[in-house]
Amino acid sequence: MSVALELFAQQGADPTAGLTAIGRGIVYGAAAIGPGIGIGIVVGNAITAMARQPEAAGMVRTTMFLGIAFTEALALFGFVLSFIVSG
Repeated sequence: MSVALELFAQQGADPTAGLTAIGRGIVYGAAAIGPGIGIGIVVGNAITAMARQPEAAGMVRTTMFLGIAFTEALALFGFVLSFIVSG
C-alpha cells in the first residue's frame, strides 16, 4: 500500500477521494450482511410457523413484516454511517 501512496505523491495526485469511496463501499457492504441474514432467518421461521399452524398465518405475517422492518433499519444505519465515514 505504501508503494501506491508513494506513486501518488510523486505524481502530485491525492488518493483520498478514491480511498474514501472504497471505504464507504466496505462499510455499507459489511453493514448489509447482518440485516440480510436476519431477514432470511425471520422469513424462514415465519414460513415454518405458517406451515405448522395455518390458522395463525395472519398474526405471524404481521409479526414477520414488523421484524423485517426493524431488521432493515440496521441496513439504513449502515448506509448513513457510510456517508458519515466519507466526511
